[in-house]
Amino acid sequence: MYTQETIKPYSNEGEKGEQVERMFDNIAHSYDLLNHLLSFGIDRRWRRAAIVSLKPFKPQRILDMATGTGDFAIQTMRLLQPQEILGADLSEGMLQVARSKAKDIAGLRFEKHDCMQLNLPDNHFDAATVAYGVRNFPDLERGLSQLLRVLRPGGRLVIIELTSPPRFPMRQLFHFYSHFFMPAIGKIVSRDAKAYSYLPATMEAFPQGEVMSQILERVGFTDVYFKRFTFGLSTLYTAAKPHTPDALSS
Repeated sequence: MYTQETIKPYSNEGEKGEQVERMFDNIAHSYDLLNHLLSFGIDRRWRRAAIVSLKPFKPQRILDMATGTGDFAIQTMRLLQPQEILGADLSEGMLQVARSKAKDIAGLRFEKHDCMQLNLPDNHFDAATVAYGVRNFPDLERGLSQLLRVLRPGGRLVIIELTSPPRFPMRQLFHFYSHFFMPAIGKIVSRDAKAYSYLPATMEAFPQGEVMSQILERVGFTDVYFKRFTFGLSTLYTAAKPHTPDALSS
């Protein structure tokens, strides 16, 4: 078990997945505003870089897991113009916001799915993406294994995740920002006192860099690569599903 799997938004009692669903339902109304406000708008550049990393592979069927309010899926549709994108999330509150923003975009749909047990066919998608949601998986390896299952052989995985800067002085500055400024602003805007304490806590606890790359390889992905942005505030991970069954079982 990884440390971030034990961190829950509201209470040590009960399932993490249920609490995460409730938390995102609670903050759905202010999620987009706080994302851009708390990152000073830099998150838009990080998202674009993640999407552009898929461009050489020309994916036509994309799963955007933990899609939230749909910004990443919408931007992916505009930049890559695939045939279809399925945005999947556990929070119906977030999905309602996503659907309202994308109602006129052909080929883009949003459905409620649990990342721990995706009700989706094997070997179906050309690419799977997760933007700032993988640290909320109740069981990281199980969630990644589900993404591996639904990808076709040779399909691509792209994860962009908030991370804690590894070096002085950004690490110390970020600690102050995330433990004091972020919870205070988050509480005022979202009216959920605990959500924006939970989110930075999971950022600090989440496996990063080489460790996350090793987890992806252990689950069965290949061609794993990572790149840090903005002093390590965000990290991009890319990987592929092996072409052969033998590679998956090795």
